[in-house]
Amino acid sequence: MTRSMAFEVATDPKAERSQALLSWLGSVLNISQVTLIPVAGDASFRRYFRVTHGPQSFIVMDAPPELENVKTFMEVGEVFSRSGIRVPKVHESDPQQGFLLLEDFGDKTFFSVLNADNATDLYQQAMFSLERIQCDISSNNSSLPIYNHKLLARELELFREWVMEAWLSLETPVSLWQRIGQILIENALEQPQVCVHRDFHSRNLMCLPSGALGVLDFQDAVIGPVTYDVVSLLKDCYIQWPKQSIEQWREIYRRRLQVRGYDVDARRWQVWFDRMGMQRHLKACGIFVRLWLRDKKPQYLQDIPRVLNMLLESSRHDPQFHDFAVLLSRTVMPEVKRRLSSL
Repeated sequence: MTRSMAFEVATDPKAERSQALLSWLGSVLNISQVTLIPVAGDASFRRYFRVTHGPQSFIVMDAPPELENVKTFMEVGEVFSRSGIRVPKVHESDPQQGFLLLEDFGDKTFFSVLNADNATDLYQQAMFSLERIQCDISSNNSSLPIYNHKLLARELELFREWVMEAWLSLETPVSLWQRIGQILIENALEQPQVCVHRDFHSRNLMCLPSGALGVLDFQDAVIGPVTYDVVSLLKDCYIQWPKQSIEQWREIYRRRLQVRGYDVDARRWQVWFDRMGMQRHLKACGIFVRLWLRDKKPQYLQDIPRVLNMLLESSRHDPQFHDFAVLLSRTVMPEVKRRLSSL
């Protein structure tokens, strides 16, 4: 006799995909009633839920296969795990449907606990994991794609396409944009090329009950510039620290890498770091606006002024970016302020 199954879900119970997910969970957990509780997701098309089964708690990833690839998540997770990085274990998977049942790391992100008193200790812990990612994973022991010129250029275009044109209706001076794009891309490519997480920041780092550091959202990892992830960590789009603190932490990580064979002088390291930050912040602003205009996710708009302020600060201190700093301060930022105030 077929057992009847009752389902509860905080999303639309009539949605075909939700029903498929519930049915799969009922099967793999061997339970007749499944309650899904949405948890904070990311900027992708993935959805995350918490599900409990007796004393156990799991995280369910729902990644539409036409938009996301859970096989990549599992493959990169294996690479990270082999290098001692604490990533969620995959308990069950259905790549064809895009469903994963994952270890639950809880809700204690770096973002939720960081303050002026604990920041140095937490960032030291994060740098220890980042050192492993960058020094123990390479193109020799992984099949990670290369963060090449084409990808870097495509990411920079997000700012021009979505911020300048689609949102602000502003023209970007062609010669200026080409020049700063060339400088930023050359800056990325001239650095030592290592494993890059690509979203190594406060919302993707977890404080686990054991005291270990948990790492999330690693599926887009590539082989790319050595400063990219430490910039993501210290010039976080969601938190802004005093310049002196960032300089101190930046130097701590440079010295850690020196011990591992990456001997870069402090001045060059600073230039690499600041220009990598500009590339990342241009990309982030473009993504935040695209999430709003295209995907109807306005929650990232509040972060744009902070990111633009960090972008402007770096531009003002780099002689090669003086004209771009003027464009930001006189044209872009006032228009952003006006648009946000009218929402």
